[in-house]
Amino acid sequence: MPLTIFKVFQLEAAHRLPHVPPGHKCARVHGHSFKVEVHVGGPLDPTLGWVMDFADVKAAFAPLHEQLDHHYLNDVPGLDNPTSERIAQWIWERLQPTLPGLARVVVHETCTSGCDYRGPTA
Repeated sequence: MPLTIFKVFQLEAAHRLPHVPPGHKCARVHGHSFKVEVHVGGPLDPTLGWVMDFADVKAAFAPLHEQLDHHYLNDVPGLDNPTSERIAQWIWERLQPTLPGLARVVVHETCTSGCDYRGPTA
């Protein structure tokens, strides 16, 4: 796709990772200020001059934000093991049917760690 736009969202949420080795710090309940990037690609509309209205990306993500922000992620259906990788896939699976041109979902768990998901491979 010649152009890709993105919108960034902030989530505050708690989780724990139930499958890490005994004694691992992530087995304890803890929180993160997650940053989520939603990237959408497509051609430039010759009249509007954009790929997609950023408001449309925001509207598509709004129900997911409601489910994730200020929640315990382990209780969200489908996120019983809420790693950054699983969160990125979870978001993709819910956005992809309603957001044409979805190109990637990036989840930043911390300032220096995260996951870049570009959909299922063929």
